[in-house]
Amino acid sequence: MTTQPAAAPADGGDPRAVLSARGLTKSFGAFLAVSNVDIDVFHGRIHALIGPNGAGKSTVFNLLTKFHRPTAGHILFDGADITAMDPASVARMGMVRSFQISATFGDMTLLDNVRVAMQRPNHLSRQFWRSLSSLDCLNRQALELLDRVGLADMAHLNANNLSYGRKRALEIATTLALQPRVLLLDEPLAGMGQEDVEQMANLIKAVSCDCALLMVEHNLKVVGDIGDEITVLQRGEVLARGDYATVSADPRVREAYMGSENDSH
Repeated sequence: MTTQPAAAPADGGDPRAVLSARGLTKSFGAFLAVSNVDIDVFHGRIHALIGPNGAGKSTVFNLLTKFHRPTAGHILFDGADITAMDPASVARMGMVRSFQISATFGDMTLLDNVRVAMQRPNHLSRQFWRSLSSLDCLNRQALELLDRVGLADMAHLNANNLSYGRKRALEIATTLALQPRVLLLDEPLAGMGQEDVEQMANLIKAVSCDCALLMVEHNLKVVGDIGDEITVLQRGEVLARGDYATVSADPRVREAYMGSENDSH
């Protein structure tokens, strides 16, 4: 589905951004989880949304991907207001998200995981009753995606045989198979060892060339090398925004976030 850009409202997001939010607010009963958050995500750039536990990162992520309905504010995709849309509709527009828990089919090969993900963009999604061999026409494209994430030589292994870091790489391959305009990654580096973190960070940088990418992370140092723009949340509000040099030098960030992080080591 292709959506033509619409004129943004006068108080809307940056008209150049693929995904924007203005005044994003969410209450759960008397609890104000997110208050007046603005964000812009641009094609070919990585926007990192960070903050300590309880800062509101996951709530903002779920608002942007339409798993929660905002109490106030609006969300724009290519300038079109998508605030009232459901998750399936925005997914068809090209917004693809990952989850903190790896969502792969363990008993299927890596190749089959990617081929299944490729059904919808290749207009094969209504052929679910056919055997997997009917997807052989997708093999070349699927192998290219696996090669892109460094898994082509494991294409015929079952996903259960992968390490945690490689499962996350496979998940990125399956999200790329959906041809996203905006890719949203929910803590893609969580639970990884240092070697896997470096490999995944390089992969995220590589795939961001073809889409707008927003990643939720709790560790400022981890996103320092790959984030083009960083938004720091505290208690559901934007504490600071800018590049790594800007936010890491902000005394409010150092006191509220970096200081507590250093104290934990």
